[in-house]
Amino acid sequence: MATSLQPLVVICGATGVGKSKLGVELALRLVNKGHNKWRGARIINADSMQVYTGMNVTTNKISPAERMGIDHLLMDFKKPDEQYLVGQWVHDAMQAINETHNRNEIPIVIGGTSYWIQHLLFPNRLASDGPPSLSGDSDRFRSAIPERFISKLPPDLLNLFDQLPEQAPSAISDPDRASLLYKLLQTLDEPVAARWHWRDTRKVLRALQIIKEQGRTPSEIINEQASTPLFPRYRTLCLWLHAEESVLDRRLDERVDDMIKNGLLQEIRELYEYARTSTDLGAGRRDEPDRNDFTVGIFQSIGYKEFYKFISDPDVSEGKFADAVERTKHSTRKYAKRQVVWLRNKLLPAIYSVTAEYRGKSSVAALYLLDTTGKLAVGLLGESWVSNVLQPAKMIMDAFLNEEELPDPTTLSPLARAMLTNVNKALSPLAVLEARRKVVCPLCTKNPSQPVMVEGAEWEAHQRTRLHRRLAAKAKERISSVPWKHELSEWERPSGPRGLRLGIYNVPV
Repeated sequence: MATSLQPLVVICGATGVGKSKLGVELALRLVNKGHNKWRGARIINADSMQVYTGMNVTTNKISPAERMGIDHLLMDFKKPDEQYLVGQWVHDAMQAINETHNRNEIPIVIGGTSYWIQHLLFPNRLASDGPPSLSGDSDRFRSAIPERFISKLPPDLLNLFDQLPEQAPSAISDPDRASLLYKLLQTLDEPVAARWHWRDTRKVLRALQIIKEQGRTPSEIINEQASTPLFPRYRTLCLWLHAEESVLDRRLDERVDDMIKNGLLQEIRELYEYARTSTDLGAGRRDEPDRNDFTVGIFQSIGYKEFYKFISDPDVSEGKFADAVERTKHSTRKYAKRQVVWLRNKLLPAIYSVTAEYRGKSSVAALYLLDTTGKLAVGLLGESWVSNVLQPAKMIMDAFLNEEELPDPTTLSPLARAMLTNVNKALSPLAVLEARRKVVCPLCTKNPSQPVMVEGAEWEAHQRTRLHRRLAAKAKERISSVPWKHELSEWERPSGPRGLRLGIYNVPV
């Protein structure tokens, strides 16, 4: 099976490490030199924000001149407010890869959305993978969905499940509808519901659609998939570009400064006006200019949310601008760290698992870390880039395409050795769900049906926010003045079930 797989090259890594540059260099090598039957290459974008038209500076798209005539697919083809999910991208990427192979060219997938890449490389790991059940009118719906689901639902939720909307409602313009959708998912599949914020209506609706289409919950499907071993869709070479954190942080800060010089603010203003005038956006109304849905399309991109208050505030000041710049830099650094965590804790263990399954055949799925730390000081065409990144990448790709023995990935650099060894075993998909479950902050929640939800890893940071600290202080004052704890509601008691679990504060009652 392994030798029949078609080859695929993947270039991954955090933002700001030179992925696009290396991709073009390798593609040009294949165009100019070729390997056996392979006579060229095409690049397939795997950046979830670069699929959208516009915002070229904000999303750091490679310019037409920098592409050097190499085809770049799945880039600049979606409207700014269009929904584009991982399953859709995987389908489109597979089609582009097949077309590229049929042209006797090598597909090179490049991007920082590692979640997309992992689902491309390893099939049958999406909850939506699988045949749909019957759907249609109410009678067919009732006969197709197991009774165990229907019996759980009160009439209002059963009616909603029967008549699921085609488009997810906006949590901003229709919070009641969004809250009801989330309540429905909580009732049917609590583990998956806990993974998503109730405001993330697109993910909530998709989970409900899976239940309706397949007659099983996403968590059941995920658990079933976890019991089967991973197998690769392609014979894959992954090149992970990485830099030491302190160097990358400085590089990202400087890149934000360069983006501002190159027109980032103008792009954000244009997108802001698009949102205000778009009839497709629930929040895009001129009478409510301060309400914007940051979970839609390109509006999720770093920079837009951070500068939103600045561009929408008529009272412009230098201090507000500086604050927006700093928040953009902070968000970029934070995103880069998340990208690295995903690669090391999820993609790397998956590749190791596949390699073990095929008895150490690294040519089936191999990952190499290339150290781009020195790139900042010497530039993309400097000696460090050539010796540490470009030359090793060319050598490894040549051996991979010729199906020759590949070098030990840990021997390329001290950074590679540190990052590629002592890797934790991959968590089961259900364990990942549990690790990323949202928790409710009862202090900051005004309406229990529309709670303030925080991912577990962000809880410490949430506790340090000004609003939370102020509300915690008020709650402590109130507790000290109440003689009997039963006079406090569940949401106000620090020792209540939610408060105890979250460790909000330790006050004796």
